Amino acid sequence: MTTDTQTSRAVAEQFLERLGRQDQDGIQELFAADIDWHVPGNAELPWTGRRTHREEVAPYFTTMWPHFEPGKSKVALERILVDGGDVMLLGTFTHTLRATGKEFTTPSAMHLAVEDGEIVRMHLYEDTLAVDQAFNAG
Repeated sequence: MTTDTQTSRAVAEQFLERLGRQDQDGIQELFAADIDWHVPGNAELPWTGRRTHREEVAPYFTTMWPHFEPGKSKVALERILVDGGDVMLLGTFTHTLRATGKEFTTPSAMHLAVEDGEIVRMHLYEDTLAVDQAFNAG
């Protein structure tokens, strides 16, 4: 199964728009029933790890977002690269931890794979050390 570049870009733009609204259910609707999702990180951070089903997408966000100060997260999207069903989102995430007020920034790359108009893969590549240090600084 393949997806053309135009469809992949449209799905990625919907993903970004819903992410900006923190619409976890809307984001989840964009995913296929079976997915390959990977967010590497420290096992102490409950949103990291692998997911394999659409129903696991919304809980990722509802588990992660409460740790960040509302209205203080920023995504600086630098580039969207699309080749058929593959989409790379390149940018920087900045968050402020609710518990400590500490702000941290991490460069990020997100690989989305789109098939038949649905996201089948989401792999996030970010500075996991910076995230771990922000949450575990003593």
